[in-house]
Amino acid sequence: MSSPTTIRPKDRDAVIQSLRAGVVPRAGQHLVQVGRTREIQTLVTDIERIADGGSTFRLVIGEYGAGKTFFLNLVRAIAMEKKLVVASADLNPDRRLHASGGQARSLYAELMRNLATRTKPEGGALAGIVEKFIATAKAEAKAGGLETEAVIRQKLEHLTELVNGYDFADVIAAYCRGFEEGNDQLKSDAIRWLRGEFATRTDARQALGVRSIVDDAAVYDQLKLLARFVRLAGFSGLLVNLDELVNLYKLANTQARNSNYEQLLRILNDSLQGTAVGLGFILGGTPEFLMDTRRGLYSYPALQGRLAQNTFAAGGLVDFSGPVVRLSSLTPEDFYVLLQKIRHVYALGDASKHLLPEQGIGSFMEHCANKLGEAYFRTPRTTITSFINLLAVLEQNAGTDWRQLLGGLEVAPDDGGASDLTLEDETDELASFKL
Repeated sequence: MSSPTTIRPKDRDAVIQSLRAGVVPRAGQHLVQVGRTREIQTLVTDIERIADGGSTFRLVIGEYGAGKTFFLNLVRAIAMEKKLVVASADLNPDRRLHASGGQARSLYAELMRNLATRTKPEGGALAGIVEKFIATAKAEAKAGGLETEAVIRQKLEHLTELVNGYDFADVIAAYCRGFEEGNDQLKSDAIRWLRGEFATRTDARQALGVRSIVDDAAVYDQLKLLARFVRLAGFSGLLVNLDELVNLYKLANTQARNSNYEQLLRILNDSLQGTAVGLGFILGGTPEFLMDTRRGLYSYPALQGRLAQNTFAAGGLVDFSGPVVRLSSLTPEDFYVLLQKIRHVYALGDASKHLLPEQGIGSFMEHCANKLGEAYFRTPRTTITSFINLLAVLEQNAGTDWRQLLGGLEVAPDDGGASDLTLEDETDELASFKL
């Protein structure tokens, strides 16, 4: 388990503090990955398809605590390494795919706030993407003896065939003018429009001279525009990463729920038919969200037909070619390796500083099995927290016998909460993805 390289305290703290709180680390996921090799490879193939100008749609389905959020974050990190722009958001009652009261625009605004690239992985990358595009246009204009705005218009010309395409080009041109004239207000207004922050068309017209805004009805069309734009700016494409889709399943209003499912159907059809360019969706949800025939995606016949499981993929056989990726539970063996990795991260990558021997990990798992049964590795959120708590006590109380601690350790049952612990994923093969 030991590694020749040490782990930076910053990376160690990011992982340990997140896992101890029962949430997904935003950095350092590769340090605690186990399993999920084929699932990850499937999504890497999707990323390559997006980079090649194609489109993808994947539903990642797993129980609470089975690792959906961790899996989505890992794919997000790989996508950024592959030069994709990634937009991430969690759905909630105020953020949906389809709405008439501003909830869809709210989702779009959250996606734009979290827009991330390899050089800006924490989000807020929209202005940098626009400036990268403008810098490229300025270089081409200088080389050809042309006006920068003329080059921008020419590069964005094919976007005008899409919804809001003309106004999108006008907004980018306005940002360029603000950039050249030192007009920070004009630049700010352009970014506000791109982020979907204008509430009325009147405000947008006064600020930028455009007649449209990103409203509830235009969110998906705007993402298709953005996917093409980021490719013009030198990136490989756009990956939209949405978690907590179970919030659509929880919508009490049948019409509102079906409208959101209809939007999902539109996105899926565009992906299957290849009409979107350089755009991919990866969506996280629970089995009930997918298979409940009364309120889930299967309640919408057109989606059920497209998302139904391959009947031949049974008895341990798998099929990753369809739009649904089902995350299986961690095996006890995977869980053992996971605890080893957490112990190693806790020790900053120094095997001589491991606080618990191999025997201690086995005893901890046996203790959890006695307390919780098999649930301790199927939904490991609170079990991981307890393991890190054990390491913390051993670290801060020198000479404490781990056997004595395990004799009195209580592990709370997982509450199945929405914080979706996360722990599984890829094997050491992920090093090939340069995480």
